[in-house]
Amino acid sequence: MVSSARDSSAGAPSLINWDLAASTAARLTPPGPALSAGEIGKAVENLRFNADISVPHVHDITGLEAARDLRDSHVLVVDRASWSKANTQSFSVMLQPILEKMLESRGSLSMTPAAAAASGAITGSQLGAILAFLSSKVLGQYDPFAALAPAARVPSGGRLLLVAPNIISVERELNVHPDDFRLWVCLHEQTHRVQFAAAPWLRDHMLAEIEKLSSHLLGNMDSLVERAAAVAKSLKDRAASGNVPSRGAILDLLQDPEEKASLSHITAVMSLLEGHANVVMDAVDSSIVPSVKTIRQRFNDRGKDRGIIEKFIRNLLGLDAKMRQYTDGAKFVREVVEVGGMEGFNRVWNSAENLPTEEEIHNSRMWLERMGL
Repeated sequence: MVSSARDSSAGAPSLINWDLAASTAARLTPPGPALSAGEIGKAVENLRFNADISVPHVHDITGLEAARDLRDSHVLVVDRASWSKANTQSFSVMLQPILEKMLESRGSLSMTPAAAAASGAITGSQLGAILAFLSSKVLGQYDPFAALAPAARVPSGGRLLLVAPNIISVERELNVHPDDFRLWVCLHEQTHRVQFAAAPWLRDHMLAEIEKLSSHLLGNMDSLVERAAAVAKSLKDRAASGNVPSRGAILDLLQDPEEKASLSHITAVMSLLEGHANVVMDAVDSSIVPSVKTIRQRFNDRGKDRGIIEKFIRNLLGLDAKMRQYTDGAKFVREVVEVGGMEGFNRVWNSAENLPTEEEIHNSRMWLERMGL
């Protein structure tokens, strides 16, 4: 695991204490549903089974040959604390270039070991608190980035994480058939696994785009600090008045046109990936997931019951904006498939140039015309 912004052997200071982030998340994570050891064992076995049988369905629906053989990645059934620890490994990969540039831009390479330890502890604790909140919300996650962490022992294609306590908790909350719900979730997550197998260039492309966005932000470090202070004041005022922000407040930090352009591209890619996975999970008929329509309806309705505190945190982190990505992306995929067929849509996996822009996500005809469809 990459535990610092630079290799620790080089003596460089660490801006994030990754081990502390993982332990903080484990300590703060709310408990999952009460299960006996036997129930846990059966649930794990059943999730692995559904993960396996979902792959042929993904192949039938998408027509992607990459779904025939997914040996370059693993499927892991995990608890909440393990999900958080796994994400510290992914974040260490994604944030490494950003942290290095922060050290260089602020001249922090000369900071004392004590100052570095204090800084790493603060940021590690903060990240751990965020992961603790998210760890009870995520059903599954395909992680293509952890394979790049030197000590993570992850196969080249990454890993798929299925968070067992959350899946069980939601299926009970929705009062749906466990087998149906678990297969439905696995269809979505395995689709992500197939996407990256079908487009092996996609992982490096996303890392490059994340680094580009961070470079824009760090290039305007002084104004970023001012904007962060303004956002903090705005959040405080909104909380006092009982109003939650309509979008992720973190997005309010972006004002420069280049920053917005970078975020727009990342948003478009995420909308494509999430929307495509949603289309696949809903494309199965009752012969495969008998209660698929009931599951989708109840799953969509569950967000209406969230409390004000959870809604505020979700908006702060941009989680509701992410949910809109599912809807917008799915609409784009369905419209493209309706006109160009699944084979025409699958051109999107050929190269980065074929990825839709954010404007094209909202106007599929533009992408269809650009692809000659």
